[in-house]
Amino acid sequence: LIRSRQLSSAELTRLYLDRLKRFGPQLECVIRLTEELALEQAARADQALARGEYLGPLHGIPWGAKDLLAVSGYRTTWGAKPYEDQVLSETSTVAARLEDSGGVLLAKLTLGALAWGDVWYGGRTRNPWDAEQGSSGSSAGSAAATAAGLVGYAIGSETWGSIVSPATRCGVSGLRPTFGRVSRHGAMALAWSMDKLGPLARTVDDCALVFAAIHGADGRDPTAIDRDFRWPEPGEPRSLRVGYVQALFEEDRSVDLEDDDERRRAAQWQDNDLRTLDVLREIGFDLVPIRLPEEPAVAPLSFILTAEAATAFDGLTRGGRDDLLVRQIEQAWPNVFRQGQMIPAVEYIRANRIRTLLGRRMEQVMADVDLYVCPSYGGDNLLLTNLTGHPCVVVPNGFADGTPTSVTFNGRLYGETEILAAARAYQQA
Repeated sequence: LIRSRQLSSAELTRLYLDRLKRFGPQLECVIRLTEELALEQAARADQALARGEYLGPLHGIPWGAKDLLAVSGYRTTWGAKPYEDQVLSETSTVAARLEDSGGVLLAKLTLGALAWGDVWYGGRTRNPWDAEQGSSGSSAGSAAATAAGLVGYAIGSETWGSIVSPATRCGVSGLRPTFGRVSRHGAMALAWSMDKLGPLARTVDDCALVFAAIHGADGRDPTAIDRDFRWPEPGEPRSLRVGYVQALFEEDRSVDLEDDDERRRAAQWQDNDLRTLDVLREIGFDLVPIRLPEEPAVAPLSFILTAEAATAFDGLTRGGRDDLLVRQIEQAWPNVFRQGQMIPAVEYIRANRIRTLLGRRMEQVMADVDLYVCPSYGGDNLLLTNLTGHPCVVVPNGFADGTPTSVTFNGRLYGETEILAAARAYQQA
């Protein structure tokens, strides 16, 4: 509609701004509107079209940024009280690339304080499907605002579940790219060897269009590299070799649950996951059972994140300002950062050597398939793939007790095209 000038970017921007003002306070998903900037960018997008310049599918489309992305002249709070008034002089690479693609930034959206959970210094971000629930995190506002139609799409980040979890809770699609595919310049660092930026959107197609605009090296994030990305997939998606983690789909997920409601929800979610496999077979995928690496153990390696996060926020801990964070429970950041100070360097190095072995074993698993399907929280897959840097796409696959459930498509390193193509075929079906 924008390309054919049936709708102006300015009109669309005002529509979204009205929705943000109306529903943002209910969902507690907005830290700050960037209204003046949005109207300027929308006007430039419309003027470019009037000159016959079309910048691509994101031209004139409004979006929202998780507020760990710096935008020059605007506060970047990281969702945390100690940084409530922080204004950074730079603009993140992702925000700059989206502006270059004609994007219109509407708002800085909430995140759980310092990228954990959905509680930030101003409240708790809500799930649009059930406002009694939090939206999960840490890309809490990105998922909630996208699901509620307050933005066209949003950028989130993931270190260990921060795209997968809120996308699941809020019923949107999300892409967690391969580590190093998207520059993190101008983004808050939590764990340098694990942080990844990616889009949350209504559909897999939209995630692919956004990823096409933001991926690639920029010379400012030394981990960011250039790799080919083609969209749409030029081949037939059903020719892809798709694995599935059979044991995780078939295990009884309710066996250790004591609450009847939790058991019922777990059973509904498992039914949705098994139905996902049925749909994939019905549309022509030949599914191959696979097993994820079982040795060495994955779960103990989670302290790699703790050690890096404690380092990233060492000054906060040593300065005593961690007392300003809203959450002060046993496993909240203030205590986790203090625990991180006690991790021996020997153990951190040993854990990363084991992590390297896991990466090699994952490559052996992926040698026989192009991608695999897995329950979103199945076993240690979420931590495993965040440690090894493998990409995933999370998509809704049904409801349990009235709120969304999801499944993930996991790929080879730099295999975004393949996982997006398979997930798109499933989503269309």
